[in-house]
Amino acid sequence: MQSHPIPSVEATVPSAVVSNVTQTIPMPPAHTPGEYNETRPYELGASDVISVSVYLHPELSAPSLGTQTGNGGVMVTSDGTVSLPLVGNINVGGLTIGQAQERIQNAYSTYINNPNVTVQLVAPQSLRYYLLGEFSSPGVKYPGHALDLLNALSLGGSVDLANADLYQAYVAKGTHKLPVDLHALLADGDLSQNIVLDSGDTIVIPPSSTEDAFVFGSVGKPGAVPFQAGSLSLLQALSVANMDLTNYSASKLGQVHIIRSHGNTANFIIVNAAKIVDGEALPFQLQPGDIVFVPANGLASWNQVMNLLLPSLNTINSILNPFVSIKYLSTGVLY
Repeated sequence: MQSHPIPSVEATVPSAVVSNVTQTIPMPPAHTPGEYNETRPYELGASDVISVSVYLHPELSAPSLGTQTGNGGVMVTSDGTVSLPLVGNINVGGLTIGQAQERIQNAYSTYINNPNVTVQLVAPQSLRYYLLGEFSSPGVKYPGHALDLLNALSLGGSVDLANADLYQAYVAKGTHKLPVDLHALLADGDLSQNIVLDSGDTIVIPPSSTEDAFVFGSVGKPGAVPFQAGSLSLLQALSVANMDLTNYSASKLGQVHIIRSHGNTANFIIVNAAKIVDGEALPFQLQPGDIVFVPANGLASWNQVMNLLLPSLNTINSILNPFVSIKYLSTGVLY
């Protein structure tokens, strides 16, 4: 008998995703790694320590080694000035070392013919970055020159990628999160996320043990739902939020709204969870930071959903990914 190969037939299960709309917001300009080390000179600011030497006039040098600071220099005050013998307070805030040297030399020229002044940076302490979370060496870092994000990350040693939640990691300027996607930068090598940092910027990489999705709307227990071993499906999240999936309304589950935001991009996804419950569609896996909303009657526009979500989003604003805070909470306009 002649054998004939039997073609394999793969069963195809449709996706439960009804629609998926992507929105973006502008990002700060990106830069190549190391660019700012060479092109952006250090500018003096509060807490920097400089030494000032006046040739042939040691009595005017400020200060003598070991006085005022343990570093052998004079500290720039919060208003950007340094106090020097004979000339008093000189404003050097925002100046480069060369510019500060010229300004101090001009001040001494009133009292000395052709003064020869040398200014050196003893301790660069005004330019600082705060690195928090899954770094091998977190804390306050004083780089001595402006850095882009990748180089600033290296100040913290290595990042424990196995235990880091890059989806909810963020960069903050003061109290405002920047629309930077650290997952795309570190996991995917997307250099468009490699922004230049300003003094005082904070990089936060939380541990994966704190990964959550957030479920709101017509559920019994709205709020955060933790991931288990790095995984959480939509049905699992709804069940944890006390939604009885054995006695559900097909219309209520027909349009579950999900906001998934990373950096300056967000996906507004509508999922037919009823088909998943009935085994007619593949499970839908959530990602850390996803916001899930179950409409009361199953039908709602995105703007209606956002208006209903507004009180809940305000309560978790501090841990939201930047897109929602910048695009919606600050403007009230989704599209």
